[in-house]
Amino acid sequence: MAQTLHSSYKSKSTTVVTELSPMQKPLFAGGVIAAVILLLAIVLTTNWTQGVLFIIGLALGMTLLYARFGFTSAFRRLVSVGNVQGLQAHMLMLAIASTLFAIILSTGFSFTGVTPKGYVSPVGVSVIVGSFMFGIGMQLGNGCASGTLYSLGGGSSSMILTLLSFIVGSMFGAYHLPFWQKQPSLPPISLAESTGLGYFGAWIVQLIAFAAIYWITIQIAKKKNPPMMKQLPTTKGWKKIIRGSWPLFTAAIVLAVLNALTLAVRGNPWGITSAFALWGGKAMMAAGIDVSSWGFFQGANGEALTQSVLADSTSVLNFGSILGAFISATAQGTFKPGKIKPGVAGAAVVGGLLMGYGARLAFGCNIGAYFGGIASFSLHGWVWMVMAMLGTGVALFIRPLFGLKNPKSNDSIC
Repeated sequence: MAQTLHSSYKSKSTTVVTELSPMQKPLFAGGVIAAVILLLAIVLTTNWTQGVLFIIGLALGMTLLYARFGFTSAFRRLVSVGNVQGLQAHMLMLAIASTLFAIILSTGFSFTGVTPKGYVSPVGVSVIVGSFMFGIGMQLGNGCASGTLYSLGGGSSSMILTLLSFIVGSMFGAYHLPFWQKQPSLPPISLAESTGLGYFGAWIVQLIAFAAIYWITIQIAKKKNPPMMKQLPTTKGWKKIIRGSWPLFTAAIVLAVLNALTLAVRGNPWGITSAFALWGGKAMMAAGIDVSSWGFFQGANGEALTQSVLADSTSVLNFGSILGAFISATAQGTFKPGKIKPGVAGAAVVGGLLMGYGARLAFGCNIGAYFGGIASFSLHGWVWMVMAMLGTGVALFIRPLFGLKNPKSNDSIC
């Protein structure tokens, strides 16, 4: 019986062919026009490298929206009811990204002549505390860093509060960062460069780790027979690319390739939250508050304060992600912002603050630290994953206080 249940589990698609909502043509056209105008503004203000990154951002936002690819929901489903579909997609994504990153980082391959560097950060108290806070925050805010961007573009009204709070939390984190940097910490540890394994050896080690985690998820599915994710409506043929929903594993592959392209174009992997601190810093400077002396705003971050926001590659990626998700949602006919319930609003604010603060301490979020860190063979990415998962477990007890529901074992889950 258990084997029969597991076979059904493995064959269950995350999409289903059904009737779709009408395309929101005026909004779709407006999104495309806005994307073209912003692309021209970026290229004319900066250069084509930034323009290419904006296009990659559009693709990232579209991919996230079409598959409803979640990091927050994947962790929550796993911890609450044992659903492993999301984490399995993560393992596929990380395996492909690690393969591509190993090639790029070991050969120095670049489209722009910039030497590529992965995200390898210290492992210490700040990462442990920050990622744990982020794990709690993303479950309260109902979205991680990437989830905030694509959900906002997709029409989720509460994500406006999450993003604003995310920015505020980032500013507090940036202000307190020198204190956390003084706490006990190991140096940056690269599985490729710090251990003598080299990129090929580190790649083998990580593939074994991904395979082991995937095998564990299969055992969890056999034991718990968890409820399935709700299938997303899709269609057939080429229309599926624009109008339908994408299978989770398809999105995992596309996201891995897009992250590798980002590394080869700008010299660093995909990141999100450093832009939030920059936006907050610019806002405070405009209000007459000098943040240039803060530890975070030194070097390149300090220079970014004096330049156009379009010159910041992370900001450009973020703008593309939001707009790409908006275009995709209107193509699907699902862009329908609604009222924000008081409990959801409170959770969004608290969650955003925790994520913003936590991301600064942990040297990144679910994208920069977890996705980019692990793909860069950094130990801090693995630590982030574990601590964020523990934070998720704690958040399951906090969410009901705000009226948020946790997945149940007898229902299909989002």
